[in-house]
Amino acid sequence: MVKVLFVCIHNSARSQIAEALLKKYGGDHFNVQSAGLQPGLLNPLTVEILKEEDIDIAGKETQSVFDLFKDGKLFNYVITVCDEGNSQRCPIFPGQTKRIHWSFEDPSTFQGDHEAQLAKIRHVKEEIKIAVLAFIAQTA
Repeated sequence: MVKVLFVCIHNSARSQIAEALLKKYGGDHFNVQSAGLQPGLLNPLTVEILKEEDIDIAGKETQSVFDLFKDGKLFNYVITVCDEGNSQRCPIFPGQTKRIHWSFEDPSTFQGDHEAQLAKIRHVKEEIKIAVLAFIAQTA
């Protein structure tokens, strides 16, 4: 089983989306988690957008990447889904870990009414889905 960790700033949107999509489309081939550099609260728009994929993460908690590091968790892949500068803040995990960086726009910065923000996060979800499906094809 391939162990994958998705990391972003708050573990509130991008990393949660990536984790949920890899779990759904990657099946039993992957053991997937997500975490944040500064864990915040789960973005309610993320919950709403993932329901469109028949995925329910409403009760999911955010977690700290540093707690996983301190616990000695091992991953085959650590994939950062934040901007380049913040991806460099991620700790180096022990063992045979391959680091990958995917840059996606931060949903916490989206402006506009509910529908406008939903449309923007839907676009980010689709970009992440493309990356996740390509990752599955490369590693399966």
